[in-house]
Amino acid sequence: MKIRIFELERVQSLYENTVEFNLTESGFHPLKLNEFLTVEQLADLEDTTLGYGQTNGSIALRTAIAALYPQQCSDNVLVTNGSAEANFVACHTLLEAGDEVVMMIPNYMQIWGIVEEMGAIPRAFHLQEENDWAPDLAELRRVVNEKTRMIALCNPNNPTGYVLTTEEMREIVAIADEVGAWIYADEVYRGAELDGIETPSFLGDYPKTMVCGSLSKAYALPGLRLGWLAGPAETVGDAWAYRDYTSITAGILSHKIGEIALSSAVRPRILERNRSMLRENLQVMQTWVDGYGDLMRFVPPRAGGMSFMHYDLDINSTELADWL
Repeated sequence: MKIRIFELERVQSLYENTVEFNLTESGFHPLKLNEFLTVEQLADLEDTTLGYGQTNGSIALRTAIAALYPQQCSDNVLVTNGSAEANFVACHTLLEAGDEVVMMIPNYMQIWGIVEEMGAIPRAFHLQEENDWAPDLAELRRVVNEKTRMIALCNPNNPTGYVLTTEEMREIVAIADEVGAWIYADEVYRGAELDGIETPSFLGDYPKTMVCGSLSKAYALPGLRLGWLAGPAETVGDAWAYRDYTSITAGILSHKIGEIALSSAVRPRILERNRSMLRENLQVMQTWVDGYGDLMRFVPPRAGGMSFMHYDLDINSTELADWL
């Protein structure tokens, strides 16, 4: 089956490197190496032999990633080239043609396209703008059935910035458990909360859970192209088998820099730098939006570097982006 063009990425790729002001960026202003590496660490990178790394990720890096989750170890982690590859590998590991996938909407729509390409069936449940983007869990319960193989989430959410409450997370897990469905949670904005309280991971008590993470968003290191899957060791091993058919391994320099970024000495500094940027820029955006009266409105995000803007103009958003 021919895969459909990923319209969001295509539009962004056409414009994001040529415009003066990029309003589509969903992360933070990227860090430079000398902003978080010591002179000694930079020198060590210069002395790195540029060979292949361990294909599922170095033990040191996987151990650092595992520490972000409760009761996980390096065997529960697969390192990927960004979370986009993690999503691709996870879908091909967990799904078969004919399976149904219930996906939180609005969302980053890569998984929807992969599901269609595989011959599986995507279905939606929605976050509600009129309820400050809280999920419609009654709708989720209606669309989940015995054919549902996966419930796909993004928490904190892209593009609304909504963060699920503990009660909402528990109910979603309960709904999945009733039909034996997998929970697959995109958690790349974990750590980018405006209030500084880190979002709990879905990875924990429910055994049929897999999550993805990345250094691209909350850590402001998209150029490393470093992501990961975390979940049950056996399922992660199955995902590794698919990974052998995609990009084989992440770059060795990304491995080494990633280990440093996730260390206890550096990670808090990176996250606080980015949260400070969020808080300052949100005030700027609020002032800008207020200046247009009723023309625009938005629900302030709780996490992440974006919000889902509502505008009162008689023009499609794609046409508006092209015009801008």
